[in-house]
Amino acid sequence: MAQTHTYAIFTLFILSSLLQAQTHQFSRKLSPKSLGFKKEKLSHLHFYFHDIVGGDHPTAVRVAQANMTNTSRTGFGAMVMIDDPLTVGPERNSKIVGRAQGIYASACLSDTRLLMALNYVFLEGKYNGSTLSILGANHVFSPVREMPIVGGSGLFRFARGYALAKTHMLNFSNGDAVVEYNVYVLHY
Repeated sequence: MAQTHTYAIFTLFILSSLLQAQTHQFSRKLSPKSLGFKKEKLSHLHFYFHDIVGGDHPTAVRVAQANMTNTSRTGFGAMVMIDDPLTVGPERNSKIVGRAQGIYASACLSDTRLLMALNYVFLEGKYNGSTLSILGANHVFSPVREMPIVGGSGLFRFARGYALAKTHMLNFSNGDAVVEYNVYVLHY
């Protein structure tokens, strides 16, 4: 009887092992080399972001606002969709190297601080077709603002780092701005 019990337990153990082996896996460990990753690099990118709000061809357009936005001293609740040119120099007609595409919104009641959620889409050189993703706070009137790089695609797959923004020019009458960016990014 004890031997029959032992065989039954052993049989159940074997069957459960086989069933577990056939189940689908949710996750597994991979070697970075198996995906073709090489040694990580640090790159420095320098460009100018042209936020064009006024004129006949704006690249930044308000798409939503809260009921209180127009009475808020910070514009709280305003949401702007952008497709801003990224250029080599601060001049509007400077060579375009990419686009900043995404959204920014006034996200602070007491100060002019934007929530930035955007991609730098590169159109030139070895980074053509690659993107960097930014998600963070932009304290607009600080001399230099730091925002995190939270990912990327193409040559910037698995990217991480930070972007330093410095206002080069701000037109208070129409809202146009040129912002200098220095981006430091770790990638493969």
